[in-house]
Parts: sequence; structure tokens; C-alpha cells
Amino acid sequence: MECMLLAEATIGVGLAIMGVALGCGLVVIGAARGIGMIAGNAVESIARQPEAGGRIFTSMIIAAALIEGFTFFAIVVCMMGLPK
Repeated sequence: MECMLLAEATIGVGLAIMGVALGCGLVVIGAARGIGMIAGNAVESIARQPEAGGRIFTSMIIAAALIEGFTFFAIVVCMMGLPK
């Protein structure tokens, strides 16, 4: 009986860790795609209108920083799901 409870607890911990890993992976994939799209569109915009490059670059950096902040917050929330 005691062995069965230990197995159930181990399975629960394993599923929790798998869920955290999956959540963190999805967050990082989404952030990478978002920053990649921002950078690609910014480079394309600067190529079309070089005189606006400074403003475009500033806007790109601000948007990328906001995405990074959200990513770190989401990773912390995912890590809170780890068993103690």
C-alpha cells in the first residue's frame, strides 16, 4: 500500500515537471517568434525608408523589451508549478 502511494506521488511530480517544461518551451517559442517578426519587419521598414531608421529602431527595441518582460514573467509563473 505504501509503495503504491509512493508511485502515485512520483508520477504526479513527473507530470508536474513535464507540464512546467512544456509551458516554458511554449513561452520561449512564442517570444522568439514575436521578436523575430518585429526585427524582420523593422529591417524591411528601414530598407524602404532609411531616414526613419532611428525611430523604427527605437520602437523595435521598446517592443522587444516588452516581449522579453512578458516572457520572464511567464517563465516565473511556469516555475511556480514545480513541486516543492
